[in-house]
Order: sequence, then structure tokens, then C-alpha cells
Amino acid sequence: MSDDADTGLGLMGHLLELRLRTMRALLALGVAFLGLLPFANDLYARLAAPLLAHLPDSGQLIAVDVASPFFAPMKLTLFVALLVAVPFMLYQAWAFVAPGLYRSEKRLALPLLVAAVLLFYVGIAFAYFVLLPAMFAFLTATVPEGVTMMPDINAYLSFVLVMGLAAGLAFEMPIAVLVALMLGWVTPAQLSEWRGYVIVVIAILAALLTPPDGLSMVLLMIPMWLLYEAGLLVGRLLLRAKPAEAA
Repeated sequence: MSDDADTGLGLMGHLLELRLRTMRALLALGVAFLGLLPFANDLYARLAAPLLAHLPDSGQLIAVDVASPFFAPMKLTLFVALLVAVPFMLYQAWAFVAPGLYRSEKRLALPLLVAAVLLFYVGIAFAYFVLLPAMFAFLTATVPEGVTMMPDINAYLSFVLVMGLAAGLAFEMPIAVLVALMLGWVTPAQLSEWRGYVIVVIAILAALLTPPDGLSMVLLMIPMWLLYEAGLLVGRLLLRAKPAEAA
């Protein structure tokens, strides 16, 4: 058989495997969604809890659109199902890519992937339990007299999801630092020298992602800075271990 035929068969095999693993990932997402569907309203009630805790006793969310009471919990359930299914979906992606990686690349990429997922979850939990309560405490305290704060359920869902995703991505700071160090884009000395500029950039990002109150900004800024320092520390240790390992 010719080399072209072998290449064609190999390519077809990769495409079939990709389709199979994609179908498995989508199936996992579907199973998670169907399993959570009966709890859609309960999930939304939990999501609304940080805001409702700071509203007056008569305060509540409202539904402007006729179909909002149905679609808003569905959207949230799909998002939660995605969070539940992400580890299995990433495993399918890893199983497809891993055979083409060198052993050293696998040893580096797999821990980074696991750490990135865990940090993303920690970031979302931080947003829900720390950041959102602080934000809503400030926002409800600044409502003008004569104005009743009654957010729409769709608008509230969008706001909370954006803040959760922003916090999850912000907690990926050490992964970004480690990747930049391991690929040789920067050195630990450069990152240490640029620390002042990095803190300024972190402060600007925190200010853009949070309401205009200093507490929320500081609550997001401090973890990002600490995670930056953690990534720099781990990067130094890994780079020091490389020469010894090579020897």
C-alpha cells in the first residue's frame, strides 16, 4: 500500500476518533443537563440567594419577558451541566491529543490542565461566596430613596454568569504565568522586575470587572496578585528542576 494510502487511512482514523470523542463529550453534557433539569428552579433560587439576602423583606426578582421564568432556569441549568461535564469533556480532548505528545510534554501538560480546571472552579466559588455578596451589599446600599431594586431574572442571570466567568478566568493567573515561563517567553527575573506594572494591570482589570466600590475591587485584586506570585514561585522551582533532571 502506498504512503498516500497509509496517510489517508491514518487521517480517516483520526477523524473517526475525533467524532467519537466529540459525541461522548456531548453525551456527557446531555446526561448532566437531563439529570439537573428537575432541579432547575432550585438552582436558580440558589443563584438568586446572594442578592435576595441584601434586598428588603419585600424585595424580589421580576420576569419582564413572558417566557423568562422558563428559559432563565434552563440557561442556568445548561451552564451548571457544562461545569459538571467539563472534566469528562476535557478527558476526551486529552485522550485524543495525548498520543501525539512527547513524554515530557505529557508530564507538564496534564498537571497544568488539571490545575486550570480546579482553579476555574475555585474562581467561580470565590465569586459566589465572596465577590457577589460584597457587590450586592454595596449596590443595594446605594439605591436612591424612592427607588425599589427589582432586577429582571434574565438580566440578573447574565450579570452573575459574567462575574463568575470573569472570576474563573482571573484565577487562571498562575497557569498563564507558568506557561509563559515554561515556553521561555519570559524569565522569573523579568516577571519579578515587572511586578509593579503587573499589580497596576491587575488593579485595572479588577476595577473593570467589579462595581465602582473599593471593596469588590480589592476582593478580586488580592487573589489575582497572590496567584501571580504563586505561579512565579512554582515556575522558579520547575525551571530549577529542569537542569538537574536533564543531568
